[in-house]
Amino acid sequence: MAKEKNNIENQNPDYLSNQGNPHQQDIEKQIPPEVQKEIEKTREKLQDFKKHITKKFPFIESMGILPPWGSQLLEEDEEVIREKDEKLIYVIIVLPDENAKDINAVKAEAINLIKDFKPRIWLSIRTKSAIWEASLDGKYNLVDAFALSFPLHDKEGFLSYLRLATIHKRMCLAKFERYIVSYVIAGSLVRGNSKKTSDVDVYLVIDDTDVKRMSRFELKERLRSIIWNYAIEAGEESGVKNKLNVQIYILTEFWEAVKDAHPVMFTFIRDGVPLYDRGAFTPWKLLLKMGKIKPSPEAIDLFMSLGEKVSENVKMKLNNIVMEDIWWGVITPSQAVLMLYGLAPPTHKETPGLMREYLVKKEKILEEKYVKILENIVDMYRKYEHDFKLTVTGKQIDQLLEDVSVYMARLKEVMKEIEERTAEKDIKQQYDQISDLISHLVGKVSPTNIREKFKKELIDKKRITSRNYLLLQDILEIIKKNKQKKANKHDLAKMRKDIHELSADLLEYIQKKELLENQKNKADIVYTATENNKQIKKHGQIYIFNDIAFVIPDINTDEIKKIQGKQIINSTPEELKTYLGKKADKKLTHELLSTLKKMFNDFEIIF
Repeated sequence: MAKEKNNIENQNPDYLSNQGNPHQQDIEKQIPPEVQKEIEKTREKLQDFKKHITKKFPFIESMGILPPWGSQLLEEDEEVIREKDEKLIYVIIVLPDENAKDINAVKAEAINLIKDFKPRIWLSIRTKSAIWEASLDGKYNLVDAFALSFPLHDKEGFLSYLRLATIHKRMCLAKFERYIVSYVIAGSLVRGNSKKTSDVDVYLVIDDTDVKRMSRFELKERLRSIIWNYAIEAGEESGVKNKLNVQIYILTEFWEAVKDAHPVMFTFIRDGVPLYDRGAFTPWKLLLKMGKIKPSPEAIDLFMSLGEKVSENVKMKLNNIVMEDIWWGVITPSQAVLMLYGLAPPTHKETPGLMREYLVKKEKILEEKYVKILENIVDMYRKYEHDFKLTVTGKQIDQLLEDVSVYMARLKEVMKEIEERTAEKDIKQQYDQISDLISHLVGKVSPTNIREKFKKELIDKKRITSRNYLLLQDILEIIKKNKQKKANKHDLAKMRKDIHELSADLLEYIQKKELLENQKNKADIVYTATENNKQIKKHGQIYIFNDIAFVIPDINTDEIKKIQGKQIINSTPEELKTYLGKKADKKLTHELLSTLKKMFNDFEIIF
């Protein structure tokens, strides 16, 4: 086996983790669309039957229509009576084990209800134990058919859970079949006390006896991530929301645990049912039942020592409650409040000091006693960091929990106050932004005349659309409402949206206005230049401001020249920008023309 291409050791992790969903091609037979439609019609016809039978026998767990490939498996398992070439619909009904005595009554009532149904229905009524027995007898495909049946009724989710495990099993087998010794379902589903919210517990035993070039740990970790990813995919594929708990054992460690009589393994073997097995799990189950698997003396001593460590373990768990749950439960929200206030994310050691400096002393929105609660928890954590044997009593934990409850209640109030202050500051900044834009267009405005000036100068003169006036009115109303403490989150969100829209329109108008004003002083200049002994026509621009002009000799470069009188000096975009928008005459004086002739010799100005 070690020389085979498919050996786990020869497959790199990237290859193993990127193969997609292998089970899709592995379903026994793809069901044609016409067959799916027929099954759907049958399911609709059976709704009255399901309603009647579950009302009379409310203990019925599940009902489902077997897929076509499952029908053949059922015929092999039961003595199905039918005419030659007769078409049957196979329906499975699952009962709880405690209602095994009611099978005949359920069957009689069901047959009476479906006696005139066409095509004829063949009923297979089984208890949960009977389904598990089929699996223990190696009839895995038959159990798969039950799991992948088209559901009519599934009161406690039995078929759903079985479907989830079956799809996951098929994914794993499609990838690692030669290495999977057993795929076993266990837990509450097998014990018969599962609920709609129960997890689905499955175990995989992987054959590692052929592995030589990697450690057992590496092998297990490599498989674990892939198999756990399949568990997520199986949940999506099956539509089952319940969690699939997957435990992975390699054969050598599993056998060691069985020899040492590990209680988890005893429970696993005793309660588990194989959905796939290569002849290992069922013999273990029988040997355990016969009393042939017995704990070693070392295992007995080990279990005894566990009892002696109860006190030590309890102390450790109490410490973990303080150091994990309580510690993180107060330090993280405290850091969040400081970040909301506007500080960079602080370390846990800095947090109490910053809370005191900014929230107690500077802002006066938090009392000193709450910082002391935080400091007490931080000090306990520091002591634990330096002494793992630190003892914490249950009484101390009770007091800490009470302190944390009081601290968090106050912290929420502080957070709300900071949010209000931040919102107030944000509103002021946004109003100032709008006010500055309007002032830029209509002159200085005050809160009392901003509305009137806006309408008179911008709306009435049709410089911008009337919608902007409505936006300004809404913004001012919400600001007024906020001052009266009547604005809610929706009002503030609307105001931010309105300010954003109004700002965009005003900025667009300002840019257009400046562009038009700049055009008044701008002209194009066309001239001939010599480059590489060739005459080339070039295009430039000239901006004229009374007795000063700025020339861009080539629109494809950043070079700018300034002409003042007869002087030609280098300039910058920043200097040109200071002149743009100024009111100035665009006059071509004799002196300017002479200087341009000196620069370009033969040129043409186009206004």
